[in-house]
Amino acid sequence: MGKSVDSGFMNSDIFQSFEVGNNSEENYDKIDLHKNIVDKIILVSPSGKPMKREADLIDVWFDSGSMPFAQWHYPFDNKELIDENKFFPADLIAEGVDQTRGWFYTLHAISSMVFDSVAYKNVVSNGLVLDKNGQKMSKRLGNAVDPFRTLEEFGPDATRWYMIGNANPWDNLKFDLDGIEEVKRKFFGTLYNTYAFFTLYANIDKFDYTEKDLVLSERPEIDRWILSELNTLIKKVDEYYGDYEPTKVARAISKFTQDYLSNWYVRLSRRRFWKGDYQKDKVSAYQTLHTCMLTIAKLAAPIAPFFMDRLYLDLTKNTRKESCSSVHLEKFPVSDERFIDKILERKMENAQTISSLVLSLRAKEKIKVRQPLNKIMIPIENGEQKAEILEVSNLIKHEVNVKEIELLEDASDILINQIKPNFKVLGPRFGKDMKIVSQEISKFTSDDIKKIEQNGNLDVEINGKNIKLHLEDVEITSQDIEGWLVANEGSLTVALDVTITDDLRKEGIARELVNRIQNLRKDSGFEVTDKIDVTLQTDENIVKAVKTNLNYIKTETLTEELEIIDNLNNGIEIAFDDVNTKLFIQKH
Repeated sequence: MGKSVDSGFMNSDIFQSFEVGNNSEENYDKIDLHKNIVDKIILVSPSGKPMKREADLIDVWFDSGSMPFAQWHYPFDNKELIDENKFFPADLIAEGVDQTRGWFYTLHAISSMVFDSVAYKNVVSNGLVLDKNGQKMSKRLGNAVDPFRTLEEFGPDATRWYMIGNANPWDNLKFDLDGIEEVKRKFFGTLYNTYAFFTLYANIDKFDYTEKDLVLSERPEIDRWILSELNTLIKKVDEYYGDYEPTKVARAISKFTQDYLSNWYVRLSRRRFWKGDYQKDKVSAYQTLHTCMLTIAKLAAPIAPFFMDRLYLDLTKNTRKESCSSVHLEKFPVSDERFIDKILERKMENAQTISSLVLSLRAKEKIKVRQPLNKIMIPIENGEQKAEILEVSNLIKHEVNVKEIELLEDASDILINQIKPNFKVLGPRFGKDMKIVSQEISKFTSDDIKKIEQNGNLDVEINGKNIKLHLEDVEITSQDIEGWLVANEGSLTVALDVTITDDLRKEGIARELVNRIQNLRKDSGFEVTDKIDVTLQTDENIVKAVKTNLNYIKTETLTEELEIIDNLNNGIEIAFDDVNTKLFIQKH
């Protein structure tokens, strides 16, 4: 403005007190750029002519509205990309709902005028990030979360996974730091622990994936099942990404990692990794788990780019399976229909449901899983269900620690089901007629209950009208029988024999003892391959349990010598159930 004053266009520099180079807030408070002030400013062109603000301006959003083609420097470059519709209209745009009359409008307005076309194929109208109570974040309310501190504490990947997995991008998100911690522990912690388990035993066996991939028919059923679920996951995730549904992606990957891979596959396959020689079964276990984790890294990389890249590099550095320097350079996984076996998936889902019911009954009776039980009874509906349960019966027995599974083709004399209305569902539907509906349901016979369980619905007559009741309209429970506990979910019912015989009790003590020895091995820093000697202090229950289950204890703990003495001075005290003793271990 000094040049303008010198040229006679302005009387004075209206910002004369402003100090160039002083970036303080006080200095910049001296400047006012509102229209009534700026219109008084006259600048000088290189040719010495006065320059004023242009009064007639188009909305600046029209600059942004040119995005679909301006990003390609059209029409000066890349004309064929736009004119031949190779990169136009844009695949996706995303902005806040407040841009409905701003950017969203100007994009279409320009494209309609210039190309007679829409500007984009898909749009995501982002929701707001609120505090955990659903209020807008503000400094005044003191509920604003510092994003930089959040990223420093939890990392970008856990934060991204929480935000994408917790709510759809177009919904408002109630942001809670405890939720990020939960994601960090449940998903990322589970995946990391699975990787740590894999590397522990892969390093011992020097597994480097030099063997050819075992054909599917040569792999155990548990491997074929997880590979089926993996390829089903790939198919779902690919569809979700294609439909711009990232929330469904995060939830599907989390469910597979936690419920299928960690809580079922790894737990049921644990012995295969540390027991036996390096033969086909162990190779299959290594190849299967490696494939699952590598695929998870590829599927989840768009949401958790840093963690998944590290996982990918750690999994591939000692193998020749992949050659890319980053997971982000890899091709996206493609589902192989040959690996998908829906019958096997259904069988394993039944095994998981039955196991969950039995474990809930154990928890109800406060019977630990290490305590073996004699039997469970399961009523079956048909021969197909019987065959499917029998095929996974060994898995179920191992998972819930029972000796026998008995399948009942007619359980009406043993297991008695009770039925009552689900008032929360039926109330809004029937209103004042709810009492009549309730009375009708109370009249259901065992055959009626069986029909609604099997078919998912049942036709009944209410006030002369035929209505259809669905399974979710009622609550079905089973009566406990003496010495047994009963639970059901959907059409599956399980009865658990909770009577603990003397032999079962001794085996339970042996299993608890194995757990204590294994924990002490770990705390003592022993390698998983180290042979040990075990010394126990005399306890009546210990003596009987060890005598009956000696080979089991020694095999499970890699024990060469096991001795029981009257007084043990240098051991640790252990106590459980009715057992009080001391334990000492040392390398053999």
